[in-house]
Amino acid sequence: MGHAHTHDHDHDHEAAPALPAAFDASVPDEALSPEQQSRRGLLRRAGLLGAGLAAGTVLAQTATAAPAQAASHRRRGKGFLWLAGDHHIHTQYSSDGKYRVVDQVRQGARHGMDWLVITDHGSVTHAKIGVEKVNPDIREARDAYEDTLVFQGLEWNIPAAEHGTVFVHPGRNEVSVLKQFETGYDGGVKGATDSTPANEALAVAGLSFLADQVKRRKVKDALMLANHPARKGIDSPHEIRAWRDATPRHHQIAVGFEGAPGHQAAGLPKPLGMGRARGIYDGSPGANSFPGYPLESYRTWGGFDWMTATVGGLWDSLIAEGRPWWITANSDSHQVYADTAARGGGDFNANGRYDDPVYAGQIDVTQGDYWPGQYSRTHVGSDGFSHAAVMDGIRAGRIWVDHGQLVSGLDVRVSGGGRWATLGGALHVRKGTRVTLTVDVALAGGPNWAGFTPKLARVDVIQGDVTGPVADQDTFTAPTARVVKSYEVNKDTGTVRLTYDLGRVDRPVYLRTRGTDGNRSAVGALGAQVDPAGPAIDVVGDADPWRDLWFYSNPVWILPS
Repeated sequence: MGHAHTHDHDHDHEAAPALPAAFDASVPDEALSPEQQSRRGLLRRAGLLGAGLAAGTVLAQTATAAPAQAASHRRRGKGFLWLAGDHHIHTQYSSDGKYRVVDQVRQGARHGMDWLVITDHGSVTHAKIGVEKVNPDIREARDAYEDTLVFQGLEWNIPAAEHGTVFVHPGRNEVSVLKQFETGYDGGVKGATDSTPANEALAVAGLSFLADQVKRRKVKDALMLANHPARKGIDSPHEIRAWRDATPRHHQIAVGFEGAPGHQAAGLPKPLGMGRARGIYDGSPGANSFPGYPLESYRTWGGFDWMTATVGGLWDSLIAEGRPWWITANSDSHQVYADTAARGGGDFNANGRYDDPVYAGQIDVTQGDYWPGQYSRTHVGSDGFSHAAVMDGIRAGRIWVDHGQLVSGLDVRVSGGGRWATLGGALHVRKGTRVTLTVDVALAGGPNWAGFTPKLARVDVIQGDVTGPVADQDTFTAPTARVVKSYEVNKDTGTVRLTYDLGRVDRPVYLRTRGTDGNRSAVGALGAQVDPAGPAIDVVGDADPWRDLWFYSNPVWILPS
């Protein structure tokens, strides 16, 4: 279950500061830029600045008390640096985008993002022009916003499937590797969108190509995360497993999917909203859809994708195999709700981009997106402030996600036998060892970007057996997974510690956590015995995302022997 890895090559663009200025208590407020001041304000309101938390590590004082020999990952002396980010962002280099790279980076920095991935759509035009043309803009944004780690990537049209984020570590070959990948393996470029065995094989070959580029030291690292996986029903269970297993375990390229899609504002009702569905999940099965998926899988549940939101569903079936597969939450930011910018002119197909946006003279309430960090956040436990550390943290599964700043910080760990493990890791103990789960939550310390302070009402612990690899690669249920404990949170500020005693563990299991503001809930898809109060299916045309907030963590395994 070890997922950590190290590299010793191609450290281009890694001259970043040891710590972002907003995190560094020695830098006075008046020396910060407006974006840095905004980030510091978030940290300060959350209680994550100063008082032993100056390194930005969530609840760092609990990390320092852990036995050093228990660590299965490289760890900083004060715990991990939890960096918030977004791996799914579009610009004027996408045929349906409009913003400059610097606009998205500036807004991401303002909304508390520490890392961002620019992911313009893969296409013939992008492969021919855009992938090269956007790079100077990305490099300029890196220089202008040194406290924000900016990656270049693209939104891959996965052959035979949906979209996915592909991104690489910055370096002298970032453009050439992405261009070669897109030209050779993008489903749109290659005319390989239908669900055929040959197209599915092309997707696997694309992931193998990226792994080979890392092995050959063309780029330091590369990752793929599937985007909005249940939206069209065309990401079949066997395809997801094939992506996961396409590359060596020690350097897996495909590591997860969006547990919650972007386009969250699309559910705001008319006339002051788009009046569609959260995530624009308002479709139905098509010719290439996997026939086993139920109709309700084409909707979001509490803003989360059905694959993630269903206890005992597809995500649980993947992690019950004991293999890494992580969730994220992103903006998919194309056109922002209530913004005043209009797309610039220009010939996109000829230029690979639109002209810079212009002032529209009015607020646009017909769009469905938020700025990076305005609503969705992906928090990654990193060993430092660098591109490599973020990528390592993502691959290791040290990730939790939230909507609407429902909580400020999360520390999840299991301990027993003098050892402990955290998100994405595995606790190896002797059979019969008593194991305890500890969840430390930093509650919302101030208003979110909608202007109110959210309140965490409940935290659930979900447990399932580790049953090993499945015989049927299209399995999408995990019969043993269920909510084993729920905690009512009767506190508005500060931190909360929740503990769950697993008893003496005699078989391999995993745990994951989620939390809610309690505004909307329903019996889970597999019944009350499995999930008595899970997220409710979102109503198309009437789903205000700010009135239904959740957080989810990635799993941790307990493996007795």
